[in-house]
Amino acid sequence: MSALLNSIQRLGLALCLIGLALMACPAAAIALTTQTELIDNSGNAIGTVEVEQGHKGVLITLKARGLPPGYHGMHFHAVGDCSDLAAFKSAGGHVNPFDTPHGFRNPDGPHEGNLPNLVVAADGTVEVELYSDLVALDAGAAKLLDDDGTALIIHTDKDDHYSQPIGGSGGRIACAVIQ
Repeated sequence: MSALLNSIQRLGLALCLIGLALMACPAAAIALTTQTELIDNSGNAIGTVEVEQGHKGVLITLKARGLPPGYHGMHFHAVGDCSDLAAFKSAGGHVNPFDTPHGFRNPDGPHEGNLPNLVVAADGTVEVELYSDLVALDAGAAKLLDDDGTALIIHTDKDDHYSQPIGGSGGRIACAVIQ
């Protein structure tokens, strides 16, 4: 009986230590995160995109090189497909489950695929961290990890955050599949 009691006490102690370890882990250590390559129209990897689920949206970390300097529209697109290298049209339109107008400056917008412009340095590099509370990785109508995934697209021109349907952002020059 003493051996059984000793085993139960050790098991209780082990479970307690596991519970304490889990409580001591920062939330970021167990957060839902996905990371993927960013490719250009030639299919070359030019950077990485990481998307991490936050409390009320997603944290996006993007690092890239070889992009044209200046402002570029950037959006979440509805299909996780970058196979059409010439134009990335296989990614479909913007994530927009409620058919809302495009643009942060639009009084009836923005829709869920909207993101701020990306500003690329003179040497073609960019490193940015931004947050969107319009989407989530795994929940809700605008979840990025749906059955066909989504894509993060970088466009040739600056998004004016108003014009329909893409803010005048022009062609698609980089793509990352989010799955």
